[in-house]
Amino acid sequence: MRRTAMARRSRTAIVLATLALTATLAGCGKTVPGTALPAGGTTGTGGGTSRINTNFDKLLRECTVVAQDDIGKSVGENMYVEPSFNGAVCMWNLTGGSAGSGMVTLSWYELGSLNNEKQNNDRLKYVSNDINVQGRRSLETRRPNDADSCGVSAPAADTGVVGWWVNYRSGSTHPDPCDGARKLVELTLNLAR
Repeated sequence: MRRTAMARRSRTAIVLATLALTATLAGCGKTVPGTALPAGGTTGTGGGTSRINTNFDKLLRECTVVAQDDIGKSVGENMYVEPSFNGAVCMWNLTGGSAGSGMVTLSWYELGSLNNEKQNNDRLKYVSNDINVQGRRSLETRRPNDADSCGVSAPAADTGVVGWWVNYRSGSTHPDPCDGARKLVELTLNLAR
């Protein structure tokens, strides 16, 4: 009797496995009309390119939206600007000139908004003021008790939000960092049009 029950269970398991396999294979037999393309590819019709750029030669081009010389002119007289990081944000070291030394940072959030920037600033206890840059509502942001740094964020020309931070070395004699950040945002908006 015991062998019969085991044999029955074994046959039931085989039948269930066969049904599961049949159901799985039946689902794989569906034909989908169209032409297979790699991710991000196009058909070459109706606009767009038919080739995909795999050289990634424009991956960080937002870091060149404002020329290094123009960055230097915006933040102080005779400033030497040297790239220090290109990635999720773009950063430059500042040396020499009338403003001493410091750092400039560019961020460009394609899905960002001024409202998100304001909420984050409030959460960090930064002071944000509405300003106008080229007819656009923008934010001027300062850290509490920090006269050496300032950021300005504005809606980008197409989508998202662009922001520049100017940070001078603490205790150095320098121009208002908000003036430099505002000039850099103005240059970015002019060049992005």
